[in-house]
Amino acid sequence: MGCWGMKAFLQNHLLVILGWFFTLLGVIGVILPILPTTPFLIVALVFFSKSSPRFHQMLLNNAWFGPTLKQWEDKKTLSRKTKYKAILLIIVTFSISVALLDNKIHLQLLLVGIAIVLLIFIWRIKEHTR
Repeated sequence: MGCWGMKAFLQNHLLVILGWFFTLLGVIGVILPILPTTPFLIVALVFFSKSSPRFHQMLLNNAWFGPTLKQWEDKKTLSRKTKYKAILLIIVTFSISVALLDNKIHLQLLLVGIAIVLLIFIWRIKEHTR
């Protein structure tokens, strides 16, 4: 295996590992309501689309997540319900995190900034129209 072959091999495996990492975060988000599921699974879908057609298809065919992921992949849209859930979870989880970081103003401001960026990103995603 030459230099380019080894690089492609390592890159592919890194993308698969990252895909599984974000899939795991998404599954944890189903169990723990403080983690948003859909954004993690969308990121996993992107990693798998570049590294493993089998795992990519596995996510798209999933009974629970598949329809939302297919909608995202086909039209880059989310349902209004999915957007509102994500927005609510971001507000709740970041509010709790900011409250727990009492007297750590720099970290609180950082979290508020990240939350604002995430909220703007989700708000700007087109809504699925039937």
